[in-house]
Amino acid sequence: MLEALTKGVRGGKWYSLMDKVWDTSHLTLGAWAVIRNEGAPGVDHRSCEQLERELSSEVDLLQRQLRDGTYRPQPVRRTWIEKPGQTEQRPLGIPVVRDRVVQATIRMVIEPIFESEFVEHSYGFRPGRGALPALERVEGLLKEGQTWVVDADIKGYFDNIPQDRLMVLIRQRITDGKLLALIEAFLNQGVMESGRYWQPTGKGTPQGAVLSPLLANIYSLCRNRGIRLNLFSERFTSAA
Repeated sequence: MLEALTKGVRGGKWYSLMDKVWDTSHLTLGAWAVIRNEGAPGVDHRSCEQLERELSSEVDLLQRQLRDGTYRPQPVRRTWIEKPGQTEQRPLGIPVVRDRVVQATIRMVIEPIFESEFVEHSYGFRPGRGALPALERVEGLLKEGQTWVVDADIKGYFDNIPQDRLMVLIRQRITDGKLLALIEAFLNQGVMESGRYWQPTGKGTPQGAVLSPLLANIYSLCRNRGIRLNLFSERFTSAA
């Protein structure tokens, strides 16, 4: 896969990726990423500590379910957190630990494929990038004489990403039907709030899900290859 990422693949599309997702070593790496993050339990109340204690059996279970097609994501537990400096709250989704492991593994497999498509001036939710490199870039632009700064936001971006358009972009690079179905299952896994099933997630990608930042970047940062995607459509409200 590393060689193919360097040389490219026929037609620019990846046909077989699920075997990389259910690979034991990859699932184990995904599990340790979840354990290190120490997140809260989801709707099944299983903790990261339990995952660590039962790591081998959990990886075996996930591998078996992913291979035979019986794996099913569980609904996301929704909680609300305050926005810094505001009275408004935003929703945060907490998937179950097993779903976070699978999502972390998927991200490890597909993230390198899309990294080459992302624009150079993007710094959010990308490996090796972040706030500090972004500030260094801003400082460099200021020294070049650029003095204007535009502060803009798309209100409710994660919650309103059109899933059909997102999947069109993903399919431009990935044709593995099983993996595509699994990503769609995560997009539509639904939400539980206050202990009851609240609603299916027919749009957006849940904030708090391991895959969500990458999926959001795919939608907003992939170079347009013949498909017109208007980020500022009627589904979005821009806020300056």
